Amino acid sequence: MKTEFLKLAKQRRSIYALGRNVSFSQDELVDLIKANIKQGPSSFNNQTTRAIILFGESHEKLWDIVAASLRKVVKDDAAFAKTQGKINGFKAAFGTVLFFTETQTVKEFEENFPLYADNFQDWSEQSQGNAQYAVWTSLAENGLGANLQHYNPLIDDAVRAAFDVPASWRLRAEMDFGSIEAPAGDKDYLDDSERFRVFK
Repeated sequence: MKTEFLKLAKQRRSIYALGRNVSFSQDELVDLIKANIKQGPSSFNNQTTRAIILFGESHEKLWDIVAASLRKVVKDDAAFAKTQGKINGFKAAFGTVLFFTETQTVKEFEENFPLYADNFQDWSEQSQGNAQYAVWTSLAENGLGANLQHYNPLIDDAVRAAFDVPASWRLRAEMDFGSIEAPAGDKDYLDDSERFRVFK
């Protein structure tokens, strides 16, 4: 059996030590990210995933927003110092992809297909997972690291104002990416008997 995809799946890890030693142009990375999202499956081909791709000052602005938003809720100085250090790691990356769900499209499909109305929210989340995994794995294939964060909904309003986000776009995740400055640690796996059942 062919295992090229499995090799890539193993290569895709959460990389937190990221830098800006990237040989690809911003345009090349935009094309790569867009292509992966466009090719991702979605229910009824409703294509509910949206993305904003940030580089340079815009990328740094996003992580400044995260820091400022967290400072409002993390009152302890020592605790915030640790938080700030973590955010600075994300800020040190080359860029960030903001993943959104187009909620108006979800609503329209709920109305147009009432038999499946209860499913479209879940299916939009599955589309998100497909898009995020595809982008992440494709970045790994090209020697870049990434990790996925979820500071939404805490940062939603500030992000909406900063990046002119349409009202119907709901932020779902933030993926910072860049050069791999240190590898991921070892990964533990549950025993197969706890995860899989096979009937023949």
